[in-house]
Amino acid sequence: MVGKTVKFVINFTDPDLDADERDDEAHRLLNQLKEMDEVESVDRILDPNPPEGNKALGAWLAGVLLAEVNTGNAKAVFGYLGDRLGGKPIEIEVEANGKKLKVKAHSREELTAAIEAAQKFVAA
Repeated sequence: MVGKTVKFVINFTDPDLDADERDDEAHRLLNQLKEMDEVESVDRILDPNPPEGNKALGAWLAGVLLAEVNTGNAKAVFGYLGDRLGGKPIEIEVEANGKKLKVKAHSREELTAAIEAAQKFVAA
């Protein structure tokens, strides 16, 4: 499995936050993940359908990140996400071995269960 990567799409979905606030959450996590040696790459995701009249070269999807992690480091990153995101409504999509798993969590307990399911998915 050496050299294989796991892709995480992390989407902040808290309905109590507006797009800017969800984006702030994503930006904080982006900066934290960039500091981790286990994370190969992390970035925002460009909006494939930016709002009409948008003058920027590309708009980002609000509150959404894409991270790539070596399969051997996935467990450490799952643990980190569990510590940082517990209690925040999020969706995580995990892609590994050519398969995708999408999980939603609205509480620390749901996130823990989602991370356990994603770890089993990556190990399979």
